[in-house]
Amino acid sequence: QVQLVESGGGLAQAGGSLRLSCAASGRTFTAYGMAWFRQAPGKEREFVARILWSDGSTYYADSVKGRFTISRDKAQKTMHLQMNSLKPEDTAIYYCTSTRYSAPYYSLRPNDFGLWGQGTQVTVSS
Repeated sequence: QVQLVESGGGLAQAGGSLRLSCAASGRTFTAYGMAWFRQAPGKEREFVARILWSDGSTYYADSVKGRFTISRDKAQKTMHLQMNSLKPEDTAIYYCTSTRYSAPYYSLRPNDFGLWGQGTQVTVSS
Protein backbone atom coordinates (compact mmCIF):
# COMPACT_ATOMS: atom_id res chain seq x y z
CA GLN A 1 0.00 0.00 0.00
CA VAL A 2 1.40 3.38 -1.00
CA GLN A 3 1.44 6.16 1.54
CA LEU A 4 2.72 9.74 1.70
CA VAL A 5 4.19 11.04 4.94
CA GLU A 6 5.02 14.71 5.50
CA SER A 7 7.57 16.05 7.94
CA GLY A 8 9.38 19.26 8.75
CA GLY A 9 6.58 21.54 9.83
CA GLY A 10 6.81 23.71 12.90
CA LEU A 11 7.00 27.26 14.14
CA ALA A 12 8.97 30.00 12.43
CA GLN A 13 9.19 33.74 12.72
CA ALA A 14 8.26 36.00 9.86
CA GLY A 15 11.17 36.17 7.48
CA GLY A 16 12.42 32.77 8.55
CA SER A 17 12.62 29.45 6.75
CA LEU A 18 11.30 25.93 7.01
CA ARG A 19 11.81 22.85 4.86
CA LEU A 20 9.05 20.33 4.39
CA SER A 21 9.56 16.81 3.17
CA CYS A 22 7.17 14.21 1.77
CA ALA A 23 8.23 10.60 1.62
CA ALA A 24 6.42 8.01 -0.45
CA SER A 25 6.40 4.46 0.82
CA GLY A 26 5.58 1.32 -1.08
CA ARG A 27 7.42 -0.40 -3.90
CA THR A 28 4.60 0.34 -6.32
CA PHE A 29 4.75 4.11 -5.98
CA THR A 30 4.62 5.86 -9.33
CA ALA A 31 3.71 9.43 -10.10
CA TYR A 32 3.07 11.70 -13.02
CA GLY A 33 3.51 14.60 -10.66
CA MET A 34 3.40 15.68 -7.05
CA ALA A 35 2.24 18.84 -5.38
CA TRP A 36 1.90 20.75 -2.16
CA PHE A 37 -1.38 22.23 -1.02
CA ARG A 38 -2.17 24.08 2.16
CA GLN A 39 -5.25 24.78 4.21
CA ALA A 40 -5.62 27.57 6.72
CA PRO A 41 -8.38 27.55 9.36
CA GLY A 42 -11.73 28.41 7.83
CA LYS A 43 -10.36 28.41 4.31
CA GLU A 44 -10.39 26.01 1.41
CA ARG A 45 -7.40 23.91 0.53
CA GLU A 46 -5.25 25.84 -1.93
CA PHE A 47 -2.50 24.95 -4.36
CA VAL A 48 1.06 25.92 -3.43
CA ALA A 49 3.46 24.25 -5.87
CA ARG A 50 3.75 21.24 -8.15
CA ILE A 51 6.57 19.28 -9.73
CA LEU A 52 6.62 16.93 -12.69
CA TRP A 53 8.09 13.66 -11.58
CA SER A 54 9.87 12.90 -14.86
CA ASP A 55 11.91 16.04 -15.46
CA GLY A 56 11.38 18.15 -12.35
CA SER A 57 9.51 20.95 -14.07
CA THR A 58 7.86 23.18 -11.50
CA TYR A 59 4.98 25.60 -11.14
CA TYR A 60 4.06 27.85 -8.23
CA ALA A 61 1.14 29.78 -6.91
CA ASP A 62 1.70 33.51 -7.23
CA SER A 63 1.54 33.89 -3.47
CA VAL A 64 4.70 31.82 -2.95
CA LYS A 65 6.62 32.42 -6.15
CA GLY A 66 10.15 33.56 -5.45
CA ARG A 67 9.98 32.43 -1.83
CA PHE A 68 9.27 28.70 -2.00
CA THR A 69 11.15 26.05 -3.94
CA ILE A 70 9.80 22.59 -4.69
CA SER A 71 12.13 19.72 -5.51
CA ARG A 72 12.10 15.96 -5.71
CA ASP A 73 14.47 13.03 -5.38
CA LYS A 74 13.30 10.21 -7.61
CA ALA A 75 15.66 7.62 -6.16
CA GLN A 76 14.50 8.35 -2.61
CA LYS A 77 10.87 8.87 -3.64
CA THR A 78 10.77 12.12 -1.74
CA MET A 79 9.59 15.64 -2.41
CA HIS A 80 10.61 18.79 -0.60
CA LEU A 81 9.36 22.31 -0.15
CA GLN A 82 11.93 24.89 0.90
CA MET A 83 10.07 27.86 2.32
CA ASN A 84 11.98 31.11 2.73
CA SER A 85 10.89 34.62 3.67
CA LEU A 86 7.93 33.18 5.49
CA LYS A 87 4.94 35.38 6.22
CA PRO A 88 2.18 35.00 8.83
CA GLU A 89 -0.26 34.33 5.99
CA ASP A 90 1.72 31.18 5.16
CA THR A 91 0.35 29.65 8.37
CA ALA A 92 -1.59 26.53 7.44
CA ILE A 93 -1.54 22.77 7.39
CA TYR A 94 0.57 21.71 4.43
CA TYR A 95 -0.31 18.55 2.54
CA CYS A 96 1.62 16.67 -0.09
CA THR A 97 -0.20 14.83 -2.80
CA SER A 98 0.56 12.83 -5.90
CA THR A 99 -1.19 11.70 -9.03
CA ARG A 100 -0.39 9.18 -11.71
CA TYR A 101 -2.32 11.11 -14.34
CA SER A 102 -1.77 14.34 -16.23
CA ALA A 103 -5.29 15.77 -15.99
CA PRO A 104 -5.35 16.11 -12.21
CA TYR A 105 -1.79 17.40 -12.20
CA TYR A 106 -2.68 20.33 -14.45
CA SER A 107 -6.14 20.94 -13.01
CA LEU A 108 -4.82 22.09 -9.59
CA ARG A 109 -8.11 20.97 -8.06
CA PRO A 110 -7.49 19.15 -4.78
CA ASN A 111 -10.31 16.68 -5.34
CA ASP A 112 -8.63 15.45 -8.52
CA PHE A 113 -5.54 14.20 -6.70
CA GLY A 114 -5.77 10.65 -5.46
CA LEU A 115 -3.13 10.20 -2.78
CA TRP A 116 -2.60 12.53 0.18
CA GLY A 117 -0.38 12.73 3.20
CA GLN A 118 -1.68 13.43 6.67
CA GLY A 119 -0.50 17.04 6.68
CA THR A 120 2.04 18.99 8.70
CA GLN A 121 1.39 22.22 10.56
CA VAL A 122 3.32 25.35 9.66
CA THR A 123 2.90 28.36 11.92
CA VAL A 124 4.55 31.69 11.19
CA SER A 125 4.57 34.31 13.90
CA SER A 126 4.81 38.02 13.22
